[in-house]
Amino acid sequence: MSRFTDTMYRNAQLSRHGLNTGEPHAPVRHTWAQVHQRARCIAGGLAAVGVGPGDAVAVLAGAPVEIAPTAQGIWMRGASLTMLHQPTPRTDLVRWAAETTAVITMISAKAVVVSDPFMAAAPVLEDLGMTVLTVEDLLRSAPVDPVDTDDDAVALMQLTSGSTGSPKAVRITHANIVANAEAMTEGCEFDLDTDVIVSWLPCFHDMGMTGYLTVPMFYGAELVKVTPMDFLSDILLWPRLIQKYRGTMTAAPNFAYTLLARRLRRQAAPGEFDLSSLRWALSGAEQVDPIDVDDLCAAAVPFGLNPAAIVPAYGMAETTVAVSFSACGGGMVVDEVDADLLALLHHAVPATGGRTRRLVSLGRPLRGLQVRIVDKDGAHLPARGVGVIEVRGAPVADGYTTVAGFIAAQDECGWYDTGDLGYLTETGEVVVCGRLKDVIIMAGRNIYPTDIERAAARVAGVRPGCAVAVRLDAGRSRESFAVAVESKDFGDEEQVRRIEREVAHEVFSEVDVRPRKVVVLAPGTIPKTASGKLRRAHALALVD
Repeated sequence: MSRFTDTMYRNAQLSRHGLNTGEPHAPVRHTWAQVHQRARCIAGGLAAVGVGPGDAVAVLAGAPVEIAPTAQGIWMRGASLTMLHQPTPRTDLVRWAAETTAVITMISAKAVVVSDPFMAAAPVLEDLGMTVLTVEDLLRSAPVDPVDTDDDAVALMQLTSGSTGSPKAVRITHANIVANAEAMTEGCEFDLDTDVIVSWLPCFHDMGMTGYLTVPMFYGAELVKVTPMDFLSDILLWPRLIQKYRGTMTAAPNFAYTLLARRLRRQAAPGEFDLSSLRWALSGAEQVDPIDVDDLCAAAVPFGLNPAAIVPAYGMAETTVAVSFSACGGGMVVDEVDADLLALLHHAVPATGGRTRRLVSLGRPLRGLQVRIVDKDGAHLPARGVGVIEVRGAPVADGYTTVAGFIAAQDECGWYDTGDLGYLTETGEVVVCGRLKDVIIMAGRNIYPTDIERAAARVAGVRPGCAVAVRLDAGRSRESFAVAVESKDFGDEEQVRRIEREVAHEVFSEVDVRPRKVVVLAPGTIPKTASGKLRRAHALALVD
């Protein structure tokens, strides 16, 4: 049996910890032993329809109380799990159905497991000839023992954030999970006896599924898990759960901490929450903005948050979850560099005066991972040279399942090209500047969309997290950019003109170049991935 499954099953029997779900309306706690027994029933139901080693199973479920035993039941059968992207109230259901069908076909799913709140999808999937199972029915099955599984077996086929009509899934093995789990627990100084993890991250995202469900289940850690919809319907549920369960660890993308800071200021009464138990609050999945972290600390310190608990991090599904963490207990470290030298010479020169750019250090690579920076010709760059970030090590997946078949993720020496631009400091800490495909090149200068978007978001009336920079005439000699922002005042001509003018001014002040166009849109217009990241390439149609 693989180390992943053998350890998980053993810890289920030994651990006194468990999974707390159902907050805020119907909280329930299952020990990991109880989760394991439920998983044995689900494995029995999967066995009855012929699911076995090497098969793929897709899952469309929302409740962590069902996802945890379903995932473990799938692994008991030696099969791989793919969490399907979940529709939201704003999702185009026709497009979602087509994309979901493409994913299920791509992975050659032996079965699709469905549960609330997505039961309406079951007859649609059945009409397409798929074997559809419900969690409720599987739990009624007779329990079975797990089959033997190899370390090299695929445990997760994790859909990438940009998966749409031409999806691809990262092939994460049992060995990949163990390697990254051990490195992460060392990097965060995890204490099984005292740490309590609180998470609302979606289970269709790698950080939510692998980092904040699979890894706690692997170790038998105390986990409080709610859904993203629970969080979005009540942002203050997050600090409420940290206080109730004395949570010590949590994680979220940058935008979520911004939302939390705003709600604490506007809605929380002094002393309403106690965040003093929180020792480790990871910020990852998107670029960390130092202004937003400073804002969070200012808003949350009166509620007991220790600023040293903020942990900027770097990772992706292709490395299972994590590549690097900033130093545990060290808080956010900002690397301030000369903005012009960064843009023109692609070199991060420390500076404290003039035009500077503040970039967040994401820490040193975790144990078992190597990081290097290469230029466009593949040459290795020294410290502070800006180039493409490449990663190598035991947690790095071998490749992708795609509609065209298997595609390798590593080169012949095991290096994975992340597609991110960044550099290493003199002490080997990772700093990310932006995505290579999104960088706007004007007169030989690299202009990073995140800088443009951050400047646009400063304008009154622009919705937080709803500004996107779009490349125009990409690759041509006169490459430029446009900016699209969302505002509730999109129908007020006077306000629209003001926002357009102020966005152009703020962007020019930030990057020394004016956008060719500024467009003000209705809320919910800017395209994002299922995990909330901006889809810059898809936003081009908005500014034509």
